[in-house]
Amino acid sequence: MVAHVLRLRAALLVGALRGDSSHVVRAVAGLVALVALGIIGCLGILSLSGASPDRTGTVMVWTGSALVLAFALAPALTGAPDPLDPRRFAVFGLAPRGLIATLSIASLISAPLALVVVFAVSGVVVWAGHGASPALAIVGAVLGVLTCTFAGRVGFALAAIAVREGRGRSLVGLFALGALVGAVPVGVYYATSSDPLASPVGSVAEVLALTPFGAAWAIGDPNANAPVALAIAVATLVVLWLSWAWLAQRLVSGAIRSTPAHDHAGLGWFGVMPGTPGGAIAARSMIYWLHDRRYLMNVVIVPVAAAISIVPLLVAGVPLEIAILIPVLLAALFLGWLPHDDVAYDSTAVWMHVASNVHGIADRVGRLAPILLFATPVLAIALVFSVALHGSWDVFPAMIGAGASLYLSGLGLSSIASVVAPYAVTRPGDNPFRQPQRTGSSGVIAQGAVLLGSIVVSAPALLWTWRSVAGAEEATMLALGLGLGIGLGVFVIGVAIGGALFRRRGGRLLELAETA
Repeated sequence: MVAHVLRLRAALLVGALRGDSSHVVRAVAGLVALVALGIIGCLGILSLSGASPDRTGTVMVWTGSALVLAFALAPALTGAPDPLDPRRFAVFGLAPRGLIATLSIASLISAPLALVVVFAVSGVVVWAGHGASPALAIVGAVLGVLTCTFAGRVGFALAAIAVREGRGRSLVGLFALGALVGAVPVGVYYATSSDPLASPVGSVAEVLALTPFGAAWAIGDPNANAPVALAIAVATLVVLWLSWAWLAQRLVSGAIRSTPAHDHAGLGWFGVMPGTPGGAIAARSMIYWLHDRRYLMNVVIVPVAAAISIVPLLVAGVPLEIAILIPVLLAALFLGWLPHDDVAYDSTAVWMHVASNVHGIADRVGRLAPILLFATPVLAIALVFSVALHGSWDVFPAMIGAGASLYLSGLGLSSIASVVAPYAVTRPGDNPFRQPQRTGSSGVIAQGAVLLGSIVVSAPALLWTWRSVAGAEEATMLALGLGLGIGLGVFVIGVAIGGALFRRRGGRLLELAETA
């Protein structure tokens, strides 16, 4: 029976790559994202071979603790169904103990868990290079992987019992997990740099090493108290497994009933987004971005064009360690520029927004939801990857500031331009490479104004980022603060102004939609 359940689990993983074309595209994109995260994580950990054991221990404990917390919170935050729900296997007639043991083994087969395995193996290699005990490093890695596994099992069981599924919970969960994962590179930066704030980060890691979250990842550290960490890690694993076994048995027996969920089946993105005007517009925009070839072409071209830009930079003699940082900034600039004519892409469908007298800010925010959801994680991953290839994490905060300023200010200015200067675009269903005839220059002006405006307002952040890359340590945090402040400020002001103008120019927008 164990072999049969394992085959079913493997079949579920393979089956995720089957179905209609849109499902396959999403599954492949998720798989590519997992592989990219695995490569980035592996490179990041292996780059610690030249760091001191103290710094390495801080990074391992910090990152490992975040992974354990992510596995524990993911089921409740995302609302994802549990593929190994014990109630699904109750029809096999297995004794509760046999079922629990079988599912415990099957839970080790998981795509997200593969990332943890990559992280753990990389950690063993790094600890071996630091002269630590290979046996202790391997034991810590195994305990860390098992801790993540059963933290996820307990999380799924508790989510099935206590968490009521609702609108927007999956979306909020994705953003929360993204913030959690995004905190890891920040911790890596502070732990591996000479920044004065690195000391508190190291102190936090010392505390985490004595908690259930980070104990397993501290076992291989030659400077840590390995016996204490080992005892805490083993006790944590035992408690997690016993908790999971008890919850699973109660679920199978019916002693605990799960909380009934709201049925939003068949509503698609309208069942995920909040039930507000802005949520409805966001859901409609998500559907457009996922099915309209005009949007898909833009989303594909921007990252590819940004990546190709490194070639002429190298030909022009720009050093590789500098050229590798520029594509991610270009991608941030153009991704913020993409919605600058979003109203025109609606064509005649814009009448729904005008006729319903929807609030202008709801329209602006709803239209930005797809680009925020797709581009933000892409930029985050690209930023970490480019800084890792650059070789110095000291520039990481400055790059965050520059990228955030270009990206967010572009979205803010686009929110204004799409109302003030919309221009004719390819109609829905037409070839995305076919451009309509334009009698005026408003299109060129709108495109140039958003691009140039984003660069101009981001100039202070870009200047201090360049100084940080050149080696000025005092410029790093200033670039981060300037970039985030400028980006958020322009974003909020742009959305507010664009929302006010949308209410006033509704008739003009309908006229453009009818005649373009």
